[in-house]
Amino acid sequence: MSIKIGERIPHAQLNVLTDGVQTVTTEELFDGRKVLLFSVPGAFTPTCSFKHLPGYVDKLDEFRARDIDVACMSVNDAFVMAAWANSQQVPPDLRMLADGNAAFAEALGLTMDATAFGMGKRSKRFALYAEDGVVRQLFVEAPGEFKVSSAEAVLAAI
Repeated sequence: MSIKIGERIPHAQLNVLTDGVQTVTTEELFDGRKVLLFSVPGAFTPTCSFKHLPGYVDKLDEFRARDIDVACMSVNDAFVMAAWANSQQVPPDLRMLADGNAAFAEALGLTMDATAFGMGKRSKRFALYAEDGVVRQLFVEAPGEFKVSSAEAVLAAI
């Protein structure tokens, strides 16, 4: 069962690459702030690299103007997420979060089985808007689609 609007973000640990791999908790990321988290099935994959992440990079100033932090998550390791961020020229304040074992995606109830594509367990494509750790809006894509979780669609909805 996936997380619902009005529920608290579950506790989980994610990784980021700074001066080595650092752990960050969901409480550190979400408590006391407004956050738009979008999740992609895989770094360097076509829709993720050509549409999803670039859309948020392009619209980052519009989220900032609303005092909303933006973070991208994928079931990849922190090194892959850092390399992807570098290749996409992602600004440092757009957090690139590694959910290497899909633990956070599982806690949210938003995983999918991509073994048919050689990718194993992955996060569904989604965007989640939270205030002070509570989900206010949730945009989960149907399999193979990219509509409701785009930066443009989310900005229009929130």
